[in-house]
Amino acid sequence: QVQLVESGGGLVQAGGSLTLSCAASGQTFSSYAMSWYRQGPGKERELVARISDTGGSSNYADSVKGRFTISRDNAQKMVYLQMNSLKPEDTAVYYCNTYFRRVGVPNDYWGRGTQVTVSS
Repeated sequence: QVQLVESGGGLVQAGGSLTLSCAASGQTFSSYAMSWYRQGPGKERELVARISDTGGSSNYADSVKGRFTISRDNAQKMVYLQMNSLKPEDTAVYYCNTYFRRVGVPNDYWGRGTQVTVSS
């Protein structure tokens, strides 16, 4: 069982920065990739960034490349999303996620999300 708890959201002006954190429980945290998704008002949930199990590789949505950085601390079971140069269109609920297969069975875990609001 994996539990994910996000924090760090808030209200920020355009051009500002925020760092989101995701605290994970479970003994297998370091074995799986972790992701950040977001869902803006009236929009579908979209992948923002993903980081590999070791943290050695990551990928980003085109809309956030060069502005957001995902990182993880396997010892602390934490995942972070550093967000710089924020834009009003980054306003969304941000979710931490991990998906993996164990003995062929899919496991898909989500946090409850943290609200990020960027004012113009």
